[in-house]
Amino acid sequence: MSDSTLFRGGTVVNALRTWRADVLVVGPKIIAVGEGLDAPAGARIIDAGGAYVMPGGVDPHTHMELPFMGTVSKDDFFTGTAAAAAGGTTTIIDFVIPAPGESLMHALDTWRTRAAKAAADYSFHMAITWWSDAVREEMGEVTKQGVTSFKHFMAYKGAIMVDDAVLVQSFIRARDLGAICTVHAEHGDLVAHLQGEIFARGITGPEGHPLSRPPEVEGEASNRALRIAEVIGVPLYVVHTSCSDAMDPIARAQSEGQCAFGEALIQHLIVDDSVYRNPDWNTAAHHVMSPPFRSREHQAALWRGLQSGVLSVVGTDHCVFDTAQKRVGLGDFRKIPNGTGGIEDRMSVLWHHGVGTGRLTPSQFVALTSTNAARIFNCHPQKGAIQVGSDADIVVWDPKKTRTISAKTQHQKNDFNVFEGMTVTGNAAVTMSRGKILWQNDQLQATQGWGQFVARKPFADYAQALKLRNALAAPSAVVRKDAHS
Repeated sequence: MSDSTLFRGGTVVNALRTWRADVLVVGPKIIAVGEGLDAPAGARIIDAGGAYVMPGGVDPHTHMELPFMGTVSKDDFFTGTAAAAAGGTTTIIDFVIPAPGESLMHALDTWRTRAAKAAADYSFHMAITWWSDAVREEMGEVTKQGVTSFKHFMAYKGAIMVDDAVLVQSFIRARDLGAICTVHAEHGDLVAHLQGEIFARGITGPEGHPLSRPPEVEGEASNRALRIAEVIGVPLYVVHTSCSDAMDPIARAQSEGQCAFGEALIQHLIVDDSVYRNPDWNTAAHHVMSPPFRSREHQAALWRGLQSGVLSVVGTDHCVFDTAQKRVGLGDFRKIPNGTGGIEDRMSVLWHHGVGTGRLTPSQFVALTSTNAARIFNCHPQKGAIQVGSDADIVVWDPKKTRTISAKTQHQKNDFNVFEGMTVTGNAAVTMSRGKILWQNDQLQATQGWGQFVARKPFADYAQALKLRNALAAPSAVVRKDAHS
């Protein structure tokens, strides 16, 4: 068998175009896309008749083996990327989160060690959790290492939250480096106040979690971060937008010409806040994440945001904790580890509820699950495209394939699934990563260490344009003659 694969008879779907074509892969790259391609001698032939041939998914928001709230998330880089491949995702962007006071480069080395076992490709965002001259200098070194996005937590007071002074300094440095900033937008001081107030009222179970993080605290932080970014002139990406209060400022910023992007999570699109009233404590606790699940009115707004383009990406914030870990917060909702899963189910759930209902076209689906993230985080067209020269990250998507989601059959390393019992139509039949089959015939063929680090350059196209706009908008010096001279 040669290192060649021909995907024959399928319909290729990119973010801007859908057409009938074969796809030829040699080694790790796509070398031809067109009708009636000949297979090299010894090539593997994959029949894609009746199916779509799409770029592998890019999930730009994951937390593998993350130390958090006194425990560590269950999926490591191998189990997490293997589960991702089972669902059609071939690249993740995980978050390096230094402890306050820790060197950025030291934290990056730690995450590199953890990620060495990955079954599919990965990149990193770097969180800024404190500030000093050393952090400013290390941001430059991190960028040289191919990490060109910086995360800022506006919540989790007393842990990794940063204040406005840090936002300003970090945003300025990121702008000058050609990087993009991202924010977890919740007013951390207000959340801490509400947590104490609600707990003091005797509300100690998971139902207290959404009460302490109402849409208003997310909306305020989203607007504040966007305004800071606007003044400084840096691109901003707002992660896990869960409500109209947070999405509306993104739409306003975009309509005013600001370089701003919004991300939705597949969980927030489907699961509503009634889960926190489930009489089973364990079930309710498994839905504790931040921001929390919202009402159906907010879900409808998020879908409109995807359709209109206000929200550019659907991610997962995949960060799973099992029942034993969640039960650390029994009697105090403030101690329940925040996080849910979704990396294996993101694409099938979005296809079923998006394309399957007419809300989205197949090309919009590809944009939301792959291409837009690759473009925003500057690894396109290496990722997120079926075209000559791109990595052979390919998914054969069977629009008629049906499965029922269950924790008992999932590949994610957890004992719970927020989509438990949901039957979805439209699933990955074959997943390829850089020319290697990771998923076929409902079987994982993942290998530890196959995944490679995806280094990303600074100054994406939108950052270059913003740099020019900033320069043209800079006020010229005004020289005034002293009245008494």
